[in-house]
Amino acid sequence: MTRARICATALASALLIGSALSPASAAHATTGEPAATTAAAQVTTVPTMAGRLAAVRAAKSINYYPSDAGWSAMWTNFDATRIDADLARAAELGADNVRVIVFPQAFGYPKPTATYAERLRKFVSIAAAHDLTVKLTLFDWWDGYYDATGSIGWATAVLAPYVDDPRVISVELKNEFQPGNAAAVAWVRQVIPAVRAAAPTMPLTLSVDGGTGAAGMAQIKSELATTPLDYYDFHFYGNSERSLAEIRKAQAAVAPVPIVIGETGLSSATASEGEQGAYLARVFRAAKEAGVGSVSPWTLNDFSDKAIPSNSTVSTIPAQYRFGLYRADGSAKVAADVVRAAWTTGTLPNSFLNLGFEAPAADSPWRQNLPQAGTGVVSTDMPRNGSHSVRFAGTTRTTSGLPSLVTAPITPVQPGYRWRAEAYARGIDATGTTEIALSWFDADGKWLSQNTSNRLPAGDTGWTKLVIETVAPAGAAGVQLHLKSGDNTGTVWFDDIGIS
Repeated sequence: MTRARICATALASALLIGSALSPASAAHATTGEPAATTAAAQVTTVPTMAGRLAAVRAAKSINYYPSDAGWSAMWTNFDATRIDADLARAAELGADNVRVIVFPQAFGYPKPTATYAERLRKFVSIAAAHDLTVKLTLFDWWDGYYDATGSIGWATAVLAPYVDDPRVISVELKNEFQPGNAAAVAWVRQVIPAVRAAAPTMPLTLSVDGGTGAAGMAQIKSELATTPLDYYDFHFYGNSERSLAEIRKAQAAVAPVPIVIGETGLSSATASEGEQGAYLARVFRAAKEAGVGSVSPWTLNDFSDKAIPSNSTVSTIPAQYRFGLYRADGSAKVAADVVRAAWTTGTLPNSFLNLGFEAPAADSPWRQNLPQAGTGVVSTDMPRNGSHSVRFAGTTRTTSGLPSLVTAPITPVQPGYRWRAEAYARGIDATGTTEIALSWFDADGKWLSQNTSNRLPAGDTGWTKLVIETVAPAGAAGVQLHLKSGDNTGTVWFDDIGIS
């Protein structure tokens, strides 16, 4: 069997207490949809809460909108052919689940229209054809908290076809819930028990936005003590270098209830595509260390111009258009390779950090620090191995220190763990200070301390190894590796970096 088919069979076994053939496969002949032949698609015996929750906690889940139709436009401009191609690409990455968001305004409220109910049915069927289960998110763009009765009627009508359908594994009642909104809290206290009564084996959750974080999750848990959730959905957009500390804060806020990371990512409009990939690698690695089994990148695709509806508050924010693993033209970014590695091999090699400077500039996570005093330039004039190294020439310094190139490791930082960093450097007419450094930060991003290597001698030198061996200090939650050269009237090169 293929990896995807093995996963589908295992998921079906976990979700179900029996098996039967699904009538869904017969519908494909008349709808033009792909034939859903997977185990999960063909089995319709009632799933259990425990089985569904286990699937949620292990899901290799991707957030999804088409590149040309974001948010509600996915449903108003529904394109089954494009969705089929996109979900095939997601499955090729290793995904086994897709999160999709449903909008009351688009679907019809207080009663969903037959047209949009059919579009959701078709989406679930297309996903199943690619061995993907579905997580449903309800009530995005919603503030009608005065109408709990209408909300319950709408939600139960949307969910009715999927109550006992193993292809749908969970329901998020409200995207990025605000626990400080008293009306929202009163509303969800009524919605949870009603939906639970209608779908007793369906895990229910709420998510918090990236700014609300662990504190917001703790507040939700407190507010919903009498109507508890089955798991919490953590949206993480913080500093990836300290992601382990943030994930552990989120876990502690709602323990013993489990969490998943339902959204995470970095826009390649605000950082290089290489740093976008490294960001996701750090979050995946930190989640694994923390025992969180499901990390869901936001999102599969970049968006083309005007793909986000103008009534969305994010439609005019350029960064929102470039969180995808794939560009709007369908070509892959480094982030796609990172996610594929995380989902198919479970390992994330340091090669994603471009430690030999062989990757194109856009694919490199290295960034300039204090460029007003000098910059590191990737060049071909003095490689140690391969065809590239990085060159500093004619540098000065600032009151904040020496100019440098900086990146952060994939491995998360924990106090007391041993670290080693190394680089090779050589100089011609070199002056000043050339070294590498590890800079340590606490969970709030406060600088703690620095360890530096031996220094490159002045003048002309061959390739010289610069080494740091140290222990992460108490309170450390993040580290940066700096390649430094300041007060240098000559030229130095760095190559073949290592950090472990």
